[in-house]
Amino acid sequence: MDRIAIVDGVRTPFAKAWTAFEDEPAQKLGAACARELLERTGLDPELVDEVIFGCVAQPMEAANLARVVALYAGVPERKRAYTISRNCASGLESVTSALEKITTGFDEIVIAGGAESMSNIPLTVGKPLTKILTRLSKAKTFGQKLGLLASIKPSYLKPVISLAQGLTDPFCGLNMGSTAELLSKELGISRREQDEFALESHRKAVAGKLKLREEIVPYITGRKFETVLEDDNGPRENLQLESLAKMKPFFDRVAGSVTIGNSCQVTDGACALLVMKESRARALGYEPLGYIRSYAYEGLDPSRMGLGPAYAIPVALKKAGLGLKDMGLIEINEAFAAQVLACLRMLASRKFANEVLSQPEAVGEVDPAKLNVNGSGISVGHPVGATGSRLILTLLKELKRRGLQFGVASLCVGGGLGGAVVLER
Repeated sequence: MDRIAIVDGVRTPFAKAWTAFEDEPAQKLGAACARELLERTGLDPELVDEVIFGCVAQPMEAANLARVVALYAGVPERKRAYTISRNCASGLESVTSALEKITTGFDEIVIAGGAESMSNIPLTVGKPLTKILTRLSKAKTFGQKLGLLASIKPSYLKPVISLAQGLTDPFCGLNMGSTAELLSKELGISRREQDEFALESHRKAVAGKLKLREEIVPYITGRKFETVLEDDNGPRENLQLESLAKMKPFFDRVAGSVTIGNSCQVTDGACALLVMKESRARALGYEPLGYIRSYAYEGLDPSRMGLGPAYAIPVALKKAGLGLKDMGLIEINEAFAAQVLACLRMLASRKFANEVLSQPEAVGEVDPAKLNVNGSGISVGHPVGATGSRLILTLLKELKRRGLQFGVASLCVGGGLGGAVVLER
């Protein structure tokens, strides 16, 4: 078969929310990536058939974010574009959707990626105040307006925090951090294990700073354009285990172990990848970064959504005709340290393989030296709509540096899903 190629990719630096990118909307971050991708590859925008972008918190002013990204990036207006959401796997879904479009012949060349500005997820008002304001806009007399204003209770003025609502599952009622707490308690994952894992994530991201810079387009920000951000601002160079140990549990303040320090960062950022068939890439003179061998999405209990990679990775590996031992590198997004550690235990568990995956043997032990070698969500950050694309980009570039053939990238997904993609060079 004509393989589906990832020709190249680029991303913005990832910035902690309410820092460098707090005034940068998601569509601008995404457009910067798409524009730079066209520049780096020298691709004529006329050849782009479609732009597919993942985004979880759609900006109100850019309802179809992908379309706005495409136009800002210089893609001709008659070209197609759509935005897609699979929660934390949205940036992965954009790429696998591009694969499906190209495989079926609907598209030939796609820019796929994701963008998220978590800084700009708005505060909203509740339903009671919304009703009053709606009626106020239709009131015709001063008396009617005065009466409506007088009916506003102080409690109606309390803002609804959209970010908190988005991170709470409507089915099981748990915040994402609480699902990590559940896994930590059920599997006996200690606070120290989580903090040590988080510390190692920061150390790897700091050590890999120059490598990560290869995939980043520097971004000029600030109202006077006085700041140039060229690296992720999340990794902490001098972080100590003692500092992490001092942080109080955030989601279960009485008996918890999940803290801000061993959880992913709330992040702003974007990523874009150029996707096409291998034959088309060769005809255009490109040497692809790599190819998509297989992918999978699997469902599970929303209250244990963090185990998503343990469900999706085995399915993607089976589709690829490969085993975990064949993977030169492994990326499991760090939503929470407890969540990744739980996935590692399940992948190594014969009982989990028998009872959940219906296979006779465990998927396998993950070699720590192969896992998230440049850090991940805890250190680099997790702009939810973009992370899936970033994982693909980072993994392919590291496979190239090391001369390795196969790798797998995976994420847990709010709502009880897991996504995984097997890549090859």
